[in-house]
Amino acid sequence: MSVEFYKKIIENNKTWSDTKLAEDPEYFKKLAQGQEPPLLWIGCSDSRVPANEIIGAQPGEVFVHRNIANMVVHSDMNMLSVLDYAVNVLKVKHVIVCGHYGCGGVKAAMGNQSIGIIDNWVRHIKDVYRHHRAYLDSIVDETARFDAFVELNVKEQVFDLAKTSIVQGAWKNGQQLHIHGWVYGLDTGIVKDLSVNFCDNHELDKVDRLRF
Repeated sequence: MSVEFYKKIIENNKTWSDTKLAEDPEYFKKLAQGQEPPLLWIGCSDSRVPANEIIGAQPGEVFVHRNIANMVVHSDMNMLSVLDYAVNVLKVKHVIVCGHYGCGGVKAAMGNQSIGIIDNWVRHIKDVYRHHRAYLDSIVDETARFDAFVELNVKEQVFDLAKTSIVQGAWKNGQQLHIHGWVYGLDTGIVKDLSVNFCDNHELDKVDRLRF
């Protein structure tokens, strides 16, 4: 990061703050009182996919967790902690897993080039490919296969989200909670609803429905 860029982002923050205060002198005081976001966004860390901007949300409206390739890994305590707080404390009504076409993590999972420590994370994405290998290998066009893999990865993460004890516990307690899967187009700015939506665990395999 150049010194000029660093100075610029500090200046940008001051400009943004001044703009908000000009619109509403109490803006930040209101924000500081607490948050009640209706949505948890589980997205990719990619810098081109800013959760709030994509859906036109304001500060305080979206609770966000991001990682490489928008993964829901059941041993990831960071993700589970965010999910637990969002569901059980903030009482969000919706959780969206949002991937994006052209995802570098998904692309890496399609090959075998070692990148570094991230190889261990990409292994989870490779598991998705393994589960759908016959279908994905049948797609001759590489770009089309890449796009299909991105979509399948999001769908699998939504299923994994529905399988968590946190989400199923909320449903068992009668909490209104909907989970969804989206893919964002970097070249269009439009999200695609993958029609993988849950509001209870009835569509899960019997072995995945937890008994409390």
